Amino acid sequence: MRVGTVYLVGAGPGDPGLLTVRGLEVLRQAEVVIYDRLVNPRLLDQAPADAIRIFAGKLAGSHSRPQEEINTLLVAHARRGRRAVRLKGGDPFVFGRGGEEAEALAQAGIPFEVVPGISSAIAVPAYAGIPLTHRTLSSSFAVVTGHEDACKVQPAVNWETLATAVDTLVVLMGAKTFPRTVEELLAHGRSRDTPVALIRWGTTEAQETITGTLGNILDKAASLQPPVVAVIGPVVRLRERLRWFDPPARLLQAGTAHGSKTGSDSDGHPMPPSRRLVAARIGRPPHGSKMEAERTKG
Repeated sequence: MRVGTVYLVGAGPGDPGLLTVRGLEVLRQAEVVIYDRLVNPRLLDQAPADAIRIFAGKLAGSHSRPQEEINTLLVAHARRGRRAVRLKGGDPFVFGRGGEEAEALAQAGIPFEVVPGISSAIAVPAYAGIPLTHRTLSSSFAVVTGHEDACKVQPAVNWETLATAVDTLVVLMGAKTFPRTVEELLAHGRSRDTPVALIRWGTTEAQETITGTLGNILDKAASLQPPVVAVIGPVVRLRERLRWFDPPARLLQAGTAHGSKTGSDSDGHPMPPSRRLVAARIGRPPHGSKMEAERTKG
């Protein structure tokens, strides 16, 4: 039997329009789609109606499938001759375990292709109006994970070195451990006045941004739930001038007064065109796509 190919595809950070052209191409040809929790559901509609759809999402402390089982699924479907797409939020090789899945495929002799995606580390701050670098404010940035393997005896992030080594820090998957991150940064030289932004559900209609400093952000965002991207550094101050996706109410009201059509969100507040376009970036195919929790025989 012919062996199929597995495509490790980055779905981007949430806005379906940020899926790459190559990613959309292979998704529309998929026979199996194994997808993560943070993948925008609209993207699943782009797969053929008869494609097998398998959910393999993860929450902190709760995995629908162990990673080893996901690896086995990819190999099994490829060995049945199917074209399988492993659809992962962000980029598959940036804190997405794509490297582990590629290793499993290589070891099994399964052909695979990596389709890079736009990482939330870059896109989410951009949608919040925060550039990671700026000629006068930041010449360097680092991306770290706030959610490390529980089997590690000690954290892999060397906070003593990293705390002051770069101008901008981006922390992914760190909502639950952010108090520890703040503690480490303050203990190793970062000022309490360092600006911080916490961005939840970035690049989507539900995007929420809370800003503060290392000294007060924990009080301001005590109830914030995942998924959250944290940005730490002077560039956060630029948000008030550069925010475009969720502009302040005063700008929305001014736009309405001048005749621009903004629409409204679920609370009746004006919604800028940029946010309404998120849901319309990729056209829906005809209805009829079927969702299956699992189907591995056939």
